Amino acid sequence: MDEQRKRTAVSSFVRGRSRRRRWSPPSLRPAPPTAAASFADLPFDVLARLAAPFDVPTLWAASTVCQSWREALRPLREAMVLLRVGKGYKRGRGPGIGRPNPHRAIEYFLKGVDRGSAPAMVDAGLMYWEMGKKEEAEALYRRAAELGYPAGQCNLGVCYLEADQPKSEEAVKWFYRAAESGYASAQYNLALCLHKGRGVKNDLANAAKWYLRAAQGGNVRAMYNTSLCYSTGEGLVQNIGHARVWMKRAAKGGHSKAQFQHGLELYSSGDMMEALVYLELATRAGVADAVGIRNRVLQSLCQASRDRVMLRVERWQPLRLHPVH
Repeated sequence: MDEQRKRTAVSSFVRGRSRRRRWSPPSLRPAPPTAAASFADLPFDVLARLAAPFDVPTLWAASTVCQSWREALRPLREAMVLLRVGKGYKRGRGPGIGRPNPHRAIEYFLKGVDRGSAPAMVDAGLMYWEMGKKEEAEALYRRAAELGYPAGQCNLGVCYLEADQPKSEEAVKWFYRAAESGYASAQYNLALCLHKGRGVKNDLANAAKWYLRAAQGGNVRAMYNTSLCYSTGEGLVQNIGHARVWMKRAAKGGHSKAQFQHGLELYSSGDMMEALVYLELATRAGVADAVGIRNRVLQSLCQASRDRVMLRVERWQPLRLHPVH
């Protein structure tokens, strides 16, 4: 009798469990109906402002969230097309573009600006800066910076530093914002300000930290300075191996002083042909100290070897350096 009661109780428990709703992780549960509505109901101007700094992949991804977002972001998608055409005119490349045309380029960039694109603001600002119209450039950089676009923030900082009456503290503020976003050029500029005490108290240890972060982000000038910090032990723990690695990367990225230093390193190791490549590149870039040692290496090589090296130099292109993690 006891066994029969146990079997009945177990059966009842199992039937009760089977009728219960199965548990699913929160990430797999359907979102409440109000969540979709809240996305779709974002005001168009707020959404456009948030998306103004987006790059092309992010902008297209955001446009697929819902129909409302797609309509709201239409002007920014149009701006990306205009930006691409403008860059074609600036470089003199593209369908129907025979040579660079700065006036047509800035015309297209400004059309992108009218649609609220932060990248277009920066590109138009760059062209105004190159034309000597620095006030117009600064105004566009400020608009992009206030939208949270790191390139705009960095360029605005440069404007403040290079003004007739520099605003160094204001420049550091904008460099820091962009640097925190991971923008390598801003990290390098922030490091320079910390190194030289411009707009902020001199702090070599903090400067070296930002040089390293900028170097890891692909900034060639920061790679050179990071190498010097590792070599001398200023701001970073001395490490000759790390110093050589960063100097070589800077040289391959096209930094002329790094090319000279890397050429010397190769010369010392006995690799004369490779040394001559970098010493010749440094010489052509105007590094006066490279001339004497380059001539010495030239004299040590036969004519055939010299010709091979010069051919390599003529074909040489800076290495496109990717971020190091």
